[in-house]
Amino acid sequence: MQFKDVIGQEETKQKLIQSVEEGRIPHAQLLAGPPGNGKLALALAFAQYINCSERSNRDSCGVCSSCRKVGQLIHPDLHFTVPIIKTKAIDKPTTNDYIMKWRPYFLENPYPQYEQWMDCIADENKQGAIYVDEARDLIRKLNQKSYESEYKVSIIWLPEMMNANCSNKILKILEEPPQKTLFILISEAEEKLLSTIRSRCQFIRVPKISDSDLTQALLPMANLTSSNPATIARLSRGNYFRALELMQNDELRKFNFTQFAQIMRIGYGRKLQEILNWSEEMAGIGRIKQMSLLKYCGELLRENFLHNLKEPDLVYMDDQEYEFSKRFAPFINERNVIYLFREFENGYRDISMNGNAKLVFTDLGLKVSKLIRL
Repeated sequence: MQFKDVIGQEETKQKLIQSVEEGRIPHAQLLAGPPGNGKLALALAFAQYINCSERSNRDSCGVCSSCRKVGQLIHPDLHFTVPIIKTKAIDKPTTNDYIMKWRPYFLENPYPQYEQWMDCIADENKQGAIYVDEARDLIRKLNQKSYESEYKVSIIWLPEMMNANCSNKILKILEEPPQKTLFILISEAEEKLLSTIRSRCQFIRVPKISDSDLTQALLPMANLTSSNPATIARLSRGNYFRALELMQNDELRKFNFTQFAQIMRIGYGRKLQEILNWSEEMAGIGRIKQMSLLKYCGELLRENFLHNLKEPDLVYMDDQEYEFSKRFAPFINERNVIYLFREFENGYRDISMNGNAKLVFTDLGLKVSKLIRL
């Protein structure tokens, strides 16, 4: 992975390159920002650049032995830590147990999404985490001498998913790492990290991908779809993964829109039996899909509220959503928008914490029927 392969983010790239050129590489960096903006791709490009034997002042060479191994995720001095799951067969899991799945998954999609990764390694009802055995394994590996390169690099994707024991155990080595050891933490919710972990890292805010950069990246796919790359870039809000979903006319988005429209209609009509039927149906679609739906509903509520406020520049909807919102938006107003959004947010939280899905969706449907008429 070279810097040139990462979409946009020129300012962040230059900041990382400059730290190497000036010999001021922080031993721990926290790259934080929204999903799908290339944080993990940047981290890998940085790791490759640091240990490249023929790097320029703009990028790694991409052809030396170190670059080729990093590019294939098989460099012995490059260590990944990612959310994983416990199973009956693996009671004390580490990333090593899932590395043969992680490598092809990431190489195919260097803009990974947590939900998609979970779908790759587990059934939809499993929730991932980074466990204390991961910290023990990482400490053991980093205390060994480098195999081939000057630096050992530890990339931790979604460190906010470390459990308490893991977070506490990793603090010491994060503060005083072995010589020539670098940590790169990639977070989408840095506020959930222990303050002691945040304080040990140099913080770099990675913004969303700009519309212009994203449009350019989508142009090669324009002939494969009727979608307009510029429109898709705007709708995706700087999230490359979401842009690909839209370009491919993702079935999940269609499903989410259909369910949003249905619960709003039957909620407004206060059709109790239909609400109960809807709740039972949603309880059976799987936890990851449920979380995707609840997140989507919260987003579409926001768009309808802004549409109702006559703020077209701030509205992000496709044609189908826009047509629905022409008539629906007036029902999302200053009297109910906060309460509605909070209910979908609470539903997402409850589902993510393995709450009873049927109860969650029944409660949500009943509250929508009350709030939609305010």
